[in-house]
Amino acid sequence: MNRAFPLIALLLLAACASSPKAVKPVNVTAVPVQTLYNHGVDALQAKDYKTALEQFDQVEQNYPYSTWAVQAQLMQGYTEYLQQDYTDAIGTLNRYIQLHPANRDTAYAYYLRALCYYEQINDVTRDQKPTQEAMGALQEVINRYPNTAYARDAQLKIALCRDHLAGHEMVIGRFYEREHLYAAAIGRYEAVVNDYQTTNHVAEALARLTDIYLRLGLPGEARRTAAVLGANYPGSYWYAAAYHQLAADGQIPDAAGKFPKPQSEPGFFGALWHAVF
Repeated sequence: MNRAFPLIALLLLAACASSPKAVKPVNVTAVPVQTLYNHGVDALQAKDYKTALEQFDQVEQNYPYSTWAVQAQLMQGYTEYLQQDYTDAIGTLNRYIQLHPANRDTAYAYYLRALCYYEQINDVTRDQKPTQEAMGALQEVINRYPNTAYARDAQLKIALCRDHLAGHEMVIGRFYEREHLYAAAIGRYEAVVNDYQTTNHVAEALARLTDIYLRLGLPGEARRTAAVLGANYPGSYWYAAAYHQLAADGQIPDAAGKFPKPQSEPGFFGALWHAVF
């Protein structure tokens, strides 16, 4: 997953931080707010996240009505994000958004919150609730700040989320297919074709639908599905495989003159294809 935009410079304000090095906690008694904030920045740059959080918290506690406190709160969220303490970061960023909805850096808070969800996305074989949450948070960035770099990056990440969800449907569909639960498998593959048309999984879903229809004695559906596959992915491995399956079933003339018989599948799908067939 991509990390957050390098906006640390934006968040430093007028801070004159020293070169990154180990930073010791500062006694806050009579310490100026800018000094506390700068010590937090120094600690963050030195990846001393514990000290950074302590210093930013002291800014909030001792100077709650200052502009430094506003920035310190956002920096707390950013520090928690870097630590991969996503639950704490989301809580901090939600508080920042609620308290400072019109602040110039609130767009970044929305974006950073979306990244916290995005970076918790599970493997395609597991529950995809985090993916749905990430998509919702990313879409909110787009809706609120449509003409920003945050929105453009959010749009790209939503496309990746959709591909991830399609991959999850394919995993379940292949499982049902291995178990000969063809109706359930068809439902999953059709969901990929209908709901995730721009993803990289559609060609495989159409090819697998073609094979299942042949197995179920539905040659008309098999030919129709293969025609959609050929119209949209004419040079793909999956169309060549489906074409040869139709020919082997006697549904179309022998395919030898049109396509060489596929020998291997792209990427990791090869092992999965042979595991089923």
